Amino acid sequence: MRAYLCFFKIRFINGLQYRTAAYAGIATQFAWGFMYIMMYQAFYKSNPSKAPMNFSQLASYLWLQQAFLALFMTWFLDEDIFTLITSGNIAYELSRPFDIYNTWFVKSCAVRLSRTLLRCFPILIVAFFLPAPYKFSLPNSFSSFLLFIITMFLSFMVVVSYCMLVYIFTFYTVSPMGVRLALVMTADFLSGSLVPLPFLPNYLTKYIYLSPFAAMQNIPLRVYSGQIPVTDAFSTIALQVFWLLILILIGKFIISKALKRVTVQGG
Repeated sequence: MRAYLCFFKIRFINGLQYRTAAYAGIATQFAWGFMYIMMYQAFYKSNPSKAPMNFSQLASYLWLQQAFLALFMTWFLDEDIFTLITSGNIAYELSRPFDIYNTWFVKSCAVRLSRTLLRCFPILIVAFFLPAPYKFSLPNSFSSFLLFIITMFLSFMVVVSYCMLVYIFTFYTVSPMGVRLALVMTADFLSGSLVPLPFLPNYLTKYIYLSPFAAMQNIPLRVYSGQIPVTDAFSTIALQVFWLLILILIGKFIISKALKRVTVQGG
């Protein structure tokens, strides 16, 4: 455990050094946030009574999505891990007396957390002082905020465990691009990244809500905005814990099979 904490610390500190990239990311995410809000505002003007979320809830949802982009987005992947696999340098990882799944999991967590820490507070603070209806609002109650923190942590773990499958499936392909695009685009749509899940048709969401994708950013963002009531806390947390355990078990099983067949060529 101590070794994995050291890996986490090294990657976390390394990620905090990219200040210029963080400033550029903040500007980009503000632009995307305003663009999304103004786009939805145009739809709300036509028939706001049929919208599944009121506009203030939607604005908070979108600003949280932009602030915690690095935490929730499945396309935010560690290129170093892909390079290790495709270049053959995976041999160095295998020679270390550590579990490779746990090592990559910890490194992925550290990279995402460091990028998020540099970007989230400026975005949320500025968004809080914007005029209505574009502003970021505080949660309805302290219990909602507490539930948001718990579900956000579990969502973060589910996202990382899902992304671990992207890395692992790369062992079975010549290029990581195909499996990467397929898994990432599927998660982007079904997790509420492109469109919040309440805006999708009911015949589709009744299945999505039972999937691991609903256990990602969908739950914490809707909990904070008040779209998911506190009374549903146990069911939402149970769903996240269930899929977290399933994805980790699947990932560990597949990587154990892949490592038995891996062949590294070269001197």
